Amino acid sequence: MHRGLLHTCVWALTTAAAATLSWFGVHSVLRGTAYDPPRALPVTAPALASSTHRPQAATSTPRPAAPAPATRAATPAPPPAPTTVAATTAPANVHGYTMRGGRVVLALGPSAATLVSATPNPGWKMQVWPEDGWLRVTFTSADAASTVFCTWNGHPPSVESYEE
Repeated sequence: MHRGLLHTCVWALTTAAAATLSWFGVHSVLRGTAYDPPRALPVTAPALASSTHRPQAATSTPRPAAPAPATRAATPAPPPAPTTVAATTAPANVHGYTMRGGRVVLALGPSAATLVSATPNPGWKMQVWPEDGWLRVTFTSADAASTVFCTWNGHPPSVESYEE
């Protein structure tokens, strides 16, 4: 019986050591990737939206149903008519767009834009198309879609959003 206990202890210690080494190996490879928790941007001015202040409801007009989002390799279908969304602004031209399907944060420069973050709401999926001169973020659920579309091909960045 003493020999079986010794084997069990050796097995447990070896397994624990292997699991620890594996975790450190995977952690070092994934450090700095999309798996890290998001970093907050410094905010020096009060935001326009908060948990106690709700922006006025956006007005929209009915629009025809749009086709499913295109794959990354294909050109996306033309978007439907835009709607207004509440945008919050932080220093350095960083703008946040809160949609029904999630939140998109863009850094807008004089001649280009960069995606800072895109976070889908629970139950929504997200697709991102970063291309030269434009980018698109679409959140989809079983029966709805939210899109933020930014273009800057030969002009300052322009942002439009769509709810379907």
